[in-house]
Amino acid sequence: MKIEAYKKLESLFNRISLISESISVLHWDAATKMPKRGAHARSGQIAELKKISHDLLVNKETEALLNEALSNTDDLSLWQKANIREMHAQWKKEKIIPKEIVVTLSHACSKCETVWREAKCNNDFSLVKPYLQEVLNLMIEIGQLKAEALNVPLYGALLNDYEPGFDCVHIDKLFTMYANFLPEFLGEVLEHQKMSPKIITPSGPFLIDAQRELGTKIMRAIGFDFSQGRLDESSHPFCGGIPEDVRVTTRYSENDFTKSLMGIIHETGHALYEMGLPENWRRQPVGQALGMSIHESQSLLFEMQVCRSYRFVKWATPMISRAFKGSDNAWDPDNLYRLYTNVCPSLIRVDADEVTYPAHVILRYNIEYALVTDKMTLNDLPAAWDEWMSNLLGLKPSNHENGCMQDIHWFDGAWGYFPSYSMGAITAAQFFNTAIQSDPNILPSISQGNFDPLYLWL
Repeated sequence: MKIEAYKKLESLFNRISLISESISVLHWDAATKMPKRGAHARSGQIAELKKISHDLLVNKETEALLNEALSNTDDLSLWQKANIREMHAQWKKEKIIPKEIVVTLSHACSKCETVWREAKCNNDFSLVKPYLQEVLNLMIEIGQLKAEALNVPLYGALLNDYEPGFDCVHIDKLFTMYANFLPEFLGEVLEHQKMSPKIITPSGPFLIDAQRELGTKIMRAIGFDFSQGRLDESSHPFCGGIPEDVRVTTRYSENDFTKSLMGIIHETGHALYEMGLPENWRRQPVGQALGMSIHESQSLLFEMQVCRSYRFVKWATPMISRAFKGSDNAWDPDNLYRLYTNVCPSLIRVDADEVTYPAHVILRYNIEYALVTDKMTLNDLPAAWDEWMSNLLGLKPSNHENGCMQDIHWFDGAWGYFPSYSMGAITAAQFFNTAIQSDPNILPSISQGNFDPLYLWL
């Protein structure tokens, strides 16, 4: 009987996963192709699917099946035991939240994200603030429910959705270490850079079609399979879809091709992880990503460790210079390497170098922690953002678009996500260091544009 209960749960979670996949593709469409007037209808579609998924997961039949399957797992394989553990963890978190809040939050996030796109273009924080306030209020309510049920602090309850098992003690320790280390180290790096030849900035404009074609070639070389994925454009780069149909997006500027290319590479790292998930456990909890720090480690490994390396840049230089018909010294591999690895404090997180990137995450962590714990309000957000940016990187945003409205996360309900980036960056460095020690063919292969040894190791 126990194995029968488990098999029924597998079938149920397969259905829940199919619904989640449908939501993911609808989100991609909303961010890339959907007409503006379709937003209200799309909000209703996504909310209804989330309601159905929630009902399937928390109903009494599911609870009874979980109790029966968990009462004796002796006949289950190791993978099945891990799967039932993950099923139970999902059920435990989902049952805490009333269905009405699930639906209300879905509508609120859809509306807020839609207004954010307009507000960001118009540099008008006041336009989106009431919608963000509704999302924040709901996230606090959900956080309080989870905190009480799981016996964890409020922010830790939100963090746990993205990084199971982590808490503020871990994060505070990590970020305190970073904050103490970075200022002096940044100064040393900037002084060291002065000894290098001056960077020659390639002159544009860089046609978007040429950038798109170059990005596509690099994606193919790294290992992206266009028979099970595609590249599109959105206001904020992301990777969505499903393992058989991965949707990567970037954004372009004709003034700077490096930003779109590194955005493409970053999101391709996410895509490769999705494409590499275990096929035998598709649509089961045990076959899904191991948390967002692992997911971010794969995107940052390709963006920071692999594709900013001199080996990669030297291999890619002919392809890059042909794409933009460059022939002067700006297109020399040594110059492009200095360009790609140049450390310089900047306002935009997704464009930040590896040294200053943690400062952007620390800023967001401190602000969202203060907001969800009622230590500050959204009225304080723009000024707090400017203050933290000034303290950490010595910069002040000239507008809200480059300040507190630059990221989609808060407006789409992803509160507690940002620490995953820094944990992912640390993990990426450890993965890559271990990989090149484990397989001496990885680095020479990258020099030849062959990423198979690295991909197979991963």
